[in-house]
Amino acid sequence: MSNVLKPLTPPYDPEIAAVLAGYPQQDGYILSLFRTFANSMRFLRKAVPNLLDKDSALPLREREIVILRTTAKLDCEYEWGVHVAIFAKAAGLSDAQVAATRNGAVNEVVWSESESLLIRCVDNLCDRGSVADAQLADFQKMWSLDAQLEIMALCGTYHTVSFVANSARLDNEDFGTLFPGC
Repeated sequence: MSNVLKPLTPPYDPEIAAVLAGYPQQDGYILSLFRTFANSMRFLRKAVPNLLDKDSALPLREREIVILRTTAKLDCEYEWGVHVAIFAKAAGLSDAQVAATRNGAVNEVVWSESESLLIRCVDNLCDRGSVADAQLADFQKMWSLDAQLEIMALCGTYHTVSFVANSARLDNEDFGTLFPGC
């Protein structure tokens, strides 16, 4: 038995194959990240909830801003690049906005006022584990309770995703986008 965290390769144990069948795939390809989760059946089944569904309290654009900012702050090029490649265009993010999720630009030239607030709140959550007093009232006014909890859950989930991808030293997916300047 090896204790090196890396993506499993087929053929999979039937129980693992059954769970992986429920994960997103492209032409039968399962992301390296999901195959890395499969090192633990418990983790594969329970640890990372799928918050990318149509029932989200957040619009796609806000969800992606949270995910891109979180993964960029944690230096997780793997997951950041997957989300840029798959979701950035659908979320209506410009090239400048995508780059700004990585390079730290938080201003109303690149972002709307509410998006700037969202990024500041994500930065607070990532850096200190809570929304700072300076942003809390605006955060509570801007987003419903469901949306506030989803923002926090996305930050936490993508911390976990980044920890796994970075610790497993996952190579970027062939279709993934590289960090700006890389």
